Amino acid sequence: MWDDAFPSFLIGLREGLEAGLIVSVLVATLVRAGTKSRLPQVWTGVLAAIALSMSFGAVLTFTAASLSTAAQEAFGGTLSIVAVAFVTAMVFWMRRSARSLAGEIKEKVTGALTMGAGVLVLTSFLAVGREGLETALFLWTTARAAHESAGPLTGAGIGLVLAAVLCWGLYRRVLSINLTRFFTATGAVLIVIAAGVLGYGLRDLQEGGALPGGTAYAVDLSGGVDAGSWYSTLLQGVLNLTPTMTWLQVAGYVGYLGVVMTLFVRGVRGVAPTLSPSPTRPAPGIPASGSASARSAPTGAAPPTGAAPETGAAPATRTAGPAALRAAGPATSAPSGPVSATSAPSGPVPAASASTGAAPATRTAGPAAPRAAVSAAPAPSGPVSATSAPSGPVPAASASTGAAPATRTAGPAAPRAAVSAAPAPSGPVPATSAPSGPPPATPPRPAKSPSPQPAPAPAPAPARTRHRPGWLIPVAVVAVPAILAGLVVALARPKPAGGETVAVSAKSCGQGFTAPEPGRQTFQMRNTGDQTSEVYLIDPDTNAVYGEIEGLAPGTTRDLVATVAGGTYAWRCVPTDGRAVTSKAVRVGGAAGARAVVPVSVKDLAGPLRAYKAYVDRGLATLVTETRTLSDDIRTGHLDRARADWLTAHRTYASLGAAYGTFEDFDQKINGRPDGLPGGVHDKDFTGFQRIEYGLWHGQSAGELEGPAEQLAADAAGLRKAFPHQDFEPSDLPLRAHEILENTLQFELTGDTDQGSGTGLATAEANLAGTRELLTVLRPLLTTRAPHLLPTVDADSARLRTLLGAQHRDGRWTPVDRLGRTAKDRIDGATGQLLEDLSPVPDLLEIRKSA
Repeated sequence: MWDDAFPSFLIGLREGLEAGLIVSVLVATLVRAGTKSRLPQVWTGVLAAIALSMSFGAVLTFTAASLSTAAQEAFGGTLSIVAVAFVTAMVFWMRRSARSLAGEIKEKVTGALTMGAGVLVLTSFLAVGREGLETALFLWTTARAAHESAGPLTGAGIGLVLAAVLCWGLYRRVLSINLTRFFTATGAVLIVIAAGVLGYGLRDLQEGGALPGGTAYAVDLSGGVDAGSWYSTLLQGVLNLTPTMTWLQVAGYVGYLGVVMTLFVRGVRGVAPTLSPSPTRPAPGIPASGSASARSAPTGAAPPTGAAPETGAAPATRTAGPAALRAAGPATSAPSGPVSATSAPSGPVPAASASTGAAPATRTAGPAAPRAAVSAAPAPSGPVSATSAPSGPVPAASASTGAAPATRTAGPAAPRAAVSAAPAPSGPVPATSAPSGPPPATPPRPAKSPSPQPAPAPAPAPARTRHRPGWLIPVAVVAVPAILAGLVVALARPKPAGGETVAVSAKSCGQGFTAPEPGRQTFQMRNTGDQTSEVYLIDPDTNAVYGEIEGLAPGTTRDLVATVAGGTYAWRCVPTDGRAVTSKAVRVGGAAGARAVVPVSVKDLAGPLRAYKAYVDRGLATLVTETRTLSDDIRTGHLDRARADWLTAHRTYASLGAAYGTFEDFDQKINGRPDGLPGGVHDKDFTGFQRIEYGLWHGQSAGELEGPAEQLAADAAGLRKAFPHQDFEPSDLPLRAHEILENTLQFELTGDTDQGSGTGLATAEANLAGTRELLTVLRPLLTTRAPHLLPTVDADSARLRTLLGAQHRDGRWTPVDRLGRTAKDRIDGATGQLLEDLSPVPDLLEIRKSA
């Protein structure tokens, strides 16, 4: 599992880090712009991208599952090559664009801020969606190459979680990573992994019939390399290098790796490594909140005591609403002309006034009021009258250089404005314009009362708008891709055709049969005769079977489902007491792709049966000798020697497992278990190997075991004498290829048959040896029907043998109940995998009457 997890971990880490950096830049740009309220729009786009990626993966999975075997191979091979193209493009694009990626995204976000919510959602969706689609495609490809999904999904999950942690650390300035070096190193490793995926994809296309050369092997190390070893498993899981590779695979692997890696290394040498900009820096072109450029300050004007420093920057504006935009108006120039003595207040200038012309901050009470920088109307260019300003003290908010005091509105949606001061007259300033001493004691003259103004007409009430729920858009962006994916899967899944009815009987077969359309078809087979028949859809040229119905009774109708591709088809009906009848052949156009099984006859299995019976006979001769030796050990009292000879004889018998069904009553006598006996291990009918095992490892004396040992030797001799006359059905050979290891997994590897010796693993190894011998005699038939099956079986068989052999140390076998958890899981897993490999054998070598 973990060997298959590494490629997915690497792609999850790299793609997750790319997407995470993009999201970090988006978030940082909005935070710097003071528009946190629009962050949900970014997360909505990210959520939509994730939903689209997962839906894309579902479409790939379920669409491929509905295809025929050959079509699946071609489909998977094509997508493997597409995945390699995407990964290659991604590696080169990131190497070229990593340094400018943050700036490009910030520019897009800056533009999106002025164009509405939809544009910001689309920006984040497109930025993250591409990474998600690449990840989904590559994960699907690696899972298919690994023939399991747990490892790739686990590796990808760990990579994505680690990428999220790294992005959070970069955003919070906790971590500092040289991203250029990171993407360069992972890019080189991904190129090597992509070369393996390309080789695997080419092999799939060869197996699907889309490319030639499927049997032209450039490398075939299956006989000398243990495919189950840790190094072989690691190479296959990470690099997709297998013990057998065709010339096309090798050419694709070496050619891709040589060309792409050379171009990548050359490009890296020409790029100076730089640190990726931190996502928390302000975006280009977006000023800090509330900043404004100051213009020229008044000439010769000194700021009063306690005045704000001459910085030329406006104080930061404050908003009470969550969505207010910030802006500061520029300060106007100081007066350059003459100002009358009464134009300035006669009292002292307050400490809060500014001498630089910068506008103080405006404040509004409304929660969502927009801010705007509004310039005040220019002042008249002539002299200012004495009544233009009060002669009393100026409030603390006034400015001595033309800066407007802060304004405040009480309305909930009042617009905010930083109002710049009006320019003063342009004449020279008299000496009395700024008193140097304290103000005179005389009270100031009252200002003229303003003329009454008519009351403004009441504003019309704003129209009430209906606000949509906040959960609506996130739910929609998840539901829409899922619904579309479901529709694609439903429409792409081929459905059985409407059911063409085909009549069969002892005299005629296939009445009403016409050339079907390519694809998955359902044929309604109706027996119109008076005999039970077996019905086969065959290729008349090779007798290969595409589908079959066994035991179709008279007057009944049953469905036969088969995948039809380009080729020749006919029906063959075999009545119980009649001769086979074949229908006329029909031709279906299109590319070949339907898999058919070449039937096996009794004659085909005659040769393997003779070879295996000879093997069993030799084994029985050895068994007779070994059981006689065991009996002599016990009779002479050499119980330690008897324990060793017992294991030798028992392993010999276990290696003849394929013949269990033909040993008749001898099997219970020689190797029967105490299960079901009234007295259990003490029952008088408990005999054979397990009876002697119980006595040898439970302290029974030689005298107690002498009788059972003599009986075992006699039964072994009787079996050898009876075996040549026993019936051995040829159909038992393919069945035993699977059943031997089924019994091993059920009994030996659970310790159910252990009577104290702790040698269950030794018996399992003997069962495996018997299975391998059986496959040796069946190899000629399997090679022509499933050429890729035996290399897989050989590799998994060697892996199980290695795992079992590792538990034999210093002449002792580790008991099953003392195995470590890891070792037990590995042995059980390897046995289960080998059983899965062998499961097609009974069907491939089933004796069919159509032959």
